[in-house]
Amino acid sequence: MELTTETPKDQPGGTAEVVESVSAREANRPEATVISQQAAAAPAPCPTCGTGLTRTSQTRLYVYALGRIEPRFPSPAVEKEFAQATARGETKGKTDRETMQAILSARENRYLARQLCWVLTLQGLETYILIPRDSTNLDLLVEAVRPTPRPADLDVVIGLRGPVATPEMCNGLMIPIVFFDQIYSFDRDALIKSIPRPEKVTAKEFHPAAEELFDRIIQMTDNAGATDENRALNYLAVRYPAVYAKVAEQFAANASLSAVEVRPSPLSAVRKIVDVIFGFTNRNTDVTEKFFVRVDVTEEFPFLVRKISPYYDR
Repeated sequence: MELTTETPKDQPGGTAEVVESVSAREANRPEATVISQQAAAAPAPCPTCGTGLTRTSQTRLYVYALGRIEPRFPSPAVEKEFAQATARGETKGKTDRETMQAILSARENRYLARQLCWVLTLQGLETYILIPRDSTNLDLLVEAVRPTPRPADLDVVIGLRGPVATPEMCNGLMIPIVFFDQIYSFDRDALIKSIPRPEKVTAKEFHPAAEELFDRIIQMTDNAGATDENRALNYLAVRYPAVYAKVAEQFAANASLSAVEVRPSPLSAVRKIVDVIFGFTNRNTDVTEKFFVRVDVTEEFPFLVRKISPYYDR
């Protein structure tokens, strides 16, 4: 994955197909038929229905999370159907993961991908159930199933947080739903290699510095990508290479990354703008120098307001 500062375009759309598949799994519920009929009649239903939010609400709960996407079987019936599809496929010599990826990628088995429950795990914890706002984005979920997964694999999920799932939706798993608009799948090593290296910093110095910063951001306590602070940090981790360059420069100058904090910006009167502050403490003099990046997190897709610059406490 090539790291870029280009902001992905919003991809609004309906969730009728997805809602219909969910209600099919809940056919034993009296309201299932009503939900299906309503979904078919509405081309672009509100993904936050049931949460008290509207499309014009200023309190929408956005998510910009870094984790791992995993498919789950919502019921024994879907698991048995997947087994029958596997028996019809060419899977000899494939691992279980390769088999799942091959079956779900086949066009004739796309109905199975719609029936599966897609879970985003963060640091090994089941955090969100994912539903595409546009049914065409189902391919993004299927592509997240790597045939040969590695510990460094990561998925970036951008979307709107909805209500907590009902027990019937995902085999008893009751966690928040995220109606996503975009997913990026990559591995950490490919991300680090794609970051432009400063001329004054050697590759031997740069890559460990970049890895340390990235790991520190995604391992921060409670970083579920749902708060303004978390979203700003996660955005910088995957979309703004200059912060990695600054960390590498400071390490080369014998300074430690002593603090990473996020504060509301003085410019956030109208829009939600935060300052992400990086503190570096010289290992010889114990003097701390700070730099900050200003990020706008008002809407679903964060963007850069001010490039990395020296920061002075007021």
